[in-house]
Amino acid sequence: MLLWLLLLIWTPGRGQSGVAPKAVLLLEPPWSTTFKGEKVTLTCRESHSLAQGNTIWYRDMKPWRVRANKIQITESGNYQCKTQGSSLSDAVHVEFSSDWLILQASHPVFEGDDVTLRCQGKDAKNTNKKVYYKDGKQLPNSNNLDSIKLNSVSRDNSKYHCTADRTTFLIPYEQTSKSLSIQVQELFPHPVLKASSSTPVEGSAMTLTCETQLSPQKPNVQLQFSFFRDSQTLGSGWSRSPKLQIPAMWTEDSGSYWCEAETVTHSVKKRSLRSQIHVQRVPVSNVNLEIQPTGGQLIEGENMVLICSVAQGSGNVTFSWHREGTVRSLGRKTQRSLLAELQVPTVKERDAGRYYCAADNVHGPILSTRIRVTVRIPVSYPVLTLRAPGPQAVVGDLLELHCEAPRGSPPILYQFYHENVTLGNSSAPSGGGASFNLSLRAEHSGNYSCDADNGLGAQRSHRVSLSIAGTSGNRTGLATAAVMGLLLSILGLAAAAALLHHARTRRKTGGPSATGTSSSNECQEPALSKSSRIDPQEPIHSEPLALMEPEPVYSNVNPEDSNQIYSQVWSIQHTKENSANCPRMHQKDEELTVLYSELKKIHPDDSARQASNRGRVHEDGEENYENVPCVSLASDH
Repeated sequence: MLLWLLLLIWTPGRGQSGVAPKAVLLLEPPWSTTFKGEKVTLTCRESHSLAQGNTIWYRDMKPWRVRANKIQITESGNYQCKTQGSSLSDAVHVEFSSDWLILQASHPVFEGDDVTLRCQGKDAKNTNKKVYYKDGKQLPNSNNLDSIKLNSVSRDNSKYHCTADRTTFLIPYEQTSKSLSIQVQELFPHPVLKASSSTPVEGSAMTLTCETQLSPQKPNVQLQFSFFRDSQTLGSGWSRSPKLQIPAMWTEDSGSYWCEAETVTHSVKKRSLRSQIHVQRVPVSNVNLEIQPTGGQLIEGENMVLICSVAQGSGNVTFSWHREGTVRSLGRKTQRSLLAELQVPTVKERDAGRYYCAADNVHGPILSTRIRVTVRIPVSYPVLTLRAPGPQAVVGDLLELHCEAPRGSPPILYQFYHENVTLGNSSAPSGGGASFNLSLRAEHSGNYSCDADNGLGAQRSHRVSLSIAGTSGNRTGLATAAVMGLLLSILGLAAAAALLHHARTRRKTGGPSATGTSSSNECQEPALSKSSRIDPQEPIHSEPLALMEPEPVYSNVNPEDSNQIYSQVWSIQHTKENSANCPRMHQKDEELTVLYSELKKIHPDDSARQASNRGRVHEDGEENYENVPCVSLASDH
C-alpha cells in the first residue's frame, strides 16, 4: 500500500500543459481486489481508443517487455502502461488475496463518482449477515447487503472493511475482511494559476489563466472557473472560460492571486496555489506642453487650451499648469492618463507670458519646456482730429489729419478718406497714432474719416466735417477790414466830441436837456446805455472814470454817412465835492471829458465772419446796454 502511495506522488506529467494525455488502465472484472488463483485482464487505452503500436507495461514502477495492449495478471502489484500517443497512466493497485473474506471496490473510480462496495466470501453460499464499515464505524443501512453504493467519493484516507458470518457445520463464525482504501482517481488536477506577467507595468493589460486538465475517461464533465485577489472575487465570478482578461493593472492591484476550478454540479472543487503579483509603476518622462491655437498666437477674447502630455508614465498622474511670474498654478488635474488639458476662457492682454506644465506620479514633478503666449488686441474705433493753421481753414492751408486708435496691438496701418475716397495711409509701427498732411483746395470741403487696421479687423472713425473759405488771402483781408474799422471808430469819436461840445453850448445858454436831472450829491450807478452791449472778450477797464455832469445828454447822432451811428455821449465834470462822495474817482482839479461811443458799420456785403473778427456783432433795431462805473452827479448851474 505504501508503494502505491509513492507511485501516485511520482507519476509524471500530471497537470502540465503540453504533455500527451495520460493512458487509461482498465480492469476486467472491474474489481481491484480478488481471490488468489483468479485472473484479471488489464487493458491499456489512449484517450478515446485502444492503444496503437507498442505498449509498455510497468509493475511496481519496473517496465515489462510486453508489447500487447492487453495482458492477464495473477500477482498483486501496482500496474501502469504507456503508449506512443499517451503519457504514463495512473497506477492501479490489484490485490490477489488468500483470505476467506474480502471487500471489493469497483474500478475505475473518479472524484465525485459513486462507487460500489461488495463483501465477498470464498464460499458465497455460507456467507451471511454482511455489515460494512468506514473508519471503524458501521455505515448506516448496510446490514445484510451483498453490496452498497457510496455517493460522490473523494480522494481521502478513509478505510473500509466488512464483516460476515461464515457457517461451518451449521455453526456461524464471524469473519472480518482486510481494510481497503478506495482508489479514487483525479477527475482533474489542482489548477495552476498563470499570469502573462508576474511584474506587470501600471496601465498594461494582464491575462490570468487557471490551468487544469480533465481525465480522458471523463470527457463529458464540464468545469467552471473563478479568480481571486486576496479575498476579493475578480470579474463576474464563475465562468466557463479558464482565462480572465484584466484591461489595465495599477499599483493597488498588487497582491496575492489564486483561482478555483469546479464541476458545474459542484461535486468537485479545487484551488490553485497563491501567486504574488507586483505591479510596477513607470515614472513620467518627456513632459510636453501644447497650446491651442497652435503657436500660442491669440487674439484678445479667444479661448486658449493648454494640453500637457507625457511620453511615459503609469498610474495616477498629477498635471499642473503654470505661467512665469505667478506663484499659484493655473490649474491641477489628477487622472490615469498620459494627457490632460486645461481651458483658459476669454484671454486678456494680461494673460500673455511664458507657460509650462508639470507632471508627477509620485516620483517627483517633471517640467515641460516653456512656450511664449502672445495676446494681440484688435484696434478700437479710431479718433480723427483735423489741425489747420488758423481758426478757419482756407484754400492753400496745410491741413494735418491725425488718426489714433486708443487700443490695439502694433503695428497699426491708418487709412485717410475724404468723402470715402482714399487720400493716403500712414503706419504706426510701435502703436499710437499717425498723421497725414493735405494741401487744401476749394474742393476739399466735406467729410473726412480714417481707418485703423492691425490685421485683426479694421475700424473706422466718425466723420469730421471741414468748411474751406476762399483763398488764403481772405485771412489778410479780414485783418485789413479790422484795422479800417478801428480807424473809423477813432474818427467817429472825434465827431462825437464835436457834437458834445455843441450840446454843452446849448445847455449853458439855457437850452433844453434831453433827460430829467438826478438828485445832487449822490453816488449812483448810471443806467445802461442804449444801443450798446458788453463784449465778454473785451478786457475789463481797471482805470477810474471821471464824474458825470448832473444832466447827461442822450442823443443819437447820424451823420451824413448812414452806415455809422454814434450814441451814448457823456460829459463828466470833476469837482472836489463829488470826489469826496465817491472816493473811487480820481482826485483831479481839471475838467475831464470822457466820451463813450460805439461805432456800427453797416454794409450789405459785410459777412458774419468779418463782423466776428471786429469783436462784436450788432443787429439793426437792437438796443445795447453798457455798464458805466459809479459816478457822482452834480448839478451844473
